[in-house]
Amino acid sequence: MRRQLKSLFKRNKSWADRMLAADPEFFSSLVEQQKPEYLWIGCADSRVSANQIIDLKPGEVFVHRNIANVVVHTDLNCLSVIQYAVEVLEVKHIIVCGHYGCGGIKAAFNGNELGLIDNWLRHIKDVYRTHHVEIDALETETEKLDLLCEKNVIEQVANVCHTTIVQRAWRANKDLTIHGLIYSMQDGLLKKLDAEVSETRQLNKTHTLS
Repeated sequence: MRRQLKSLFKRNKSWADRMLAADPEFFSSLVEQQKPEYLWIGCADSRVSANQIIDLKPGEVFVHRNIANVVVHTDLNCLSVIQYAVEVLEVKHIIVCGHYGCGGIKAAFNGNELGLIDNWLRHIKDVYRTHHVEIDALETETEKLDLLCEKNVIEQVANVCHTTIVQRAWRANKDLTIHGLIYSMQDGLLKKLDAEVSETRQLNKTHTLS
């Protein structure tokens, strides 16, 4: 364990030296108040790093990650991040980004028992139950999992839109758009899904504030 941490400190020092060599003002600029335009809600998968994927520097994207990029209305952690991003940082875009080959999606689809996380994956099972006819009509498991990954992103975009935080922002005429994207590790590219919402009128009336 000590050797592993020693290696991390060494890599950190090398990284810091490279950053300073490329830009002597790099760290001094980070000390200033962050003002990102984007909130990224993504999967905790170690292969899916927001800043690297969209090639933005530290301070340019506010990030929240969890297993399978789920947005749950009882998750105060996620809701607090959204509120801070919208009301304090005043981000212009909230991006919900899933990825193909997601282990959480596969575990939920196959019904694997993993312990405590099974309760979290219930949210994915709910997405599958809603779209199971369309998903089950596909031939291969890979196709089914890919579609479930996409449907999950779209569902989570809706959940973001249904929060009182986002709807209050829209009622105050704030410039805020929610986007659904999915990432492929096969080629490193993002794909835009049919899930982009920028005003309350685009939502079902049962999910809007009165």
